[in-house]
Amino acid sequence: MRNILLFFISTLSLLACTNKSPERVTVNDGISLQVTGTLIMHDSIPSRFVKPRNVTVWLPDGYEKSVDKKYPVIYFMDGQNMFDPKTSFIGVDWAADEWADKLIKSNQIQEVILVGVWNTEKRLSEYFPQKASEFLDNSIIESAKQRFSEYEPLADNYLKYLVSEVKPFIDSTYSTKQDRLNTMIGGSSMGGLISLYALSEYPQIFGTALCISTHWPIFNGVSIEYFKKYLPRAGFHRIYFDYGTETLDKEYEPYQHKMDKIMLEKGYELGPNWITIRFPGDDHSERSWRKRLGEVLQFALVKTN
Repeated sequence: MRNILLFFISTLSLLACTNKSPERVTVNDGISLQVTGTLIMHDSIPSRFVKPRNVTVWLPDGYEKSVDKKYPVIYFMDGQNMFDPKTSFIGVDWAADEWADKLIKSNQIQEVILVGVWNTEKRLSEYFPQKASEFLDNSIIESAKQRFSEYEPLADNYLKYLVSEVKPFIDSTYSTKQDRLNTMIGGSSMGGLISLYALSEYPQIFGTALCISTHWPIFNGVSIEYFKKYLPRAGFHRIYFDYGTETLDKEYEPYQHKMDKIMLEKGYELGPNWITIRFPGDDHSERSWRKRLGEVLQFALVKTN
């Protein structure tokens, strides 16, 4: 009963993340709040599978002049939080443009195209790994449906949207490297879950998953059982995990330890193709994710020459 109650409480907080707070917050972290590089908004990319939503694309400086150059791509969930404090939750964005520009110009990461796929009011349904339901106790499913009438399994259709509609659009519109090695996906909280699910369901498409403050406790951590069975073995993929120790994140450590054990069983090695970082004092918020996005980008875009 306690675990089910914990699920309800934590999910209420997750659902709140789909609504923007009117508060504007300034973060004095040494990174400019001005947009760096080029931001392009694509309004409501159409879909046969899910509700259309905005997609924001960030291009690095010099993109327009590099006619023959192709770039790796990171697809970020909750895309309205990535670049603009006016659209992000609690008025704090991740400063993804500033971080990428800073790390590129200091020669710490590869040049990259960042794609922010916005969420909708169906965030929970689209981001919960749908096939994990086969491991759920039926009573938990029914109680969740009663508590959250808007819940319906949409993650598989959401991934079809990403793979067969958003990615082809990005690849046909921009100068991208389209192979698995150069196609990455990431997000925070439920966005971390759907990112790892995307890599597991489409291992030939996504080479790297960036899972930030992954919300393992939902449905009593059942997604971990799915990944134990379906996560690809090591060899062709790279995976980043992190978590804090405050607010919702303080629940994550025991679940993350279970996931780390699975990573070892699947043959992943700490360092070369997988990392898990614990950030003491960090909470479950855009403020924390903004602070440590540099770590995420450095793992994803490590320079090879």
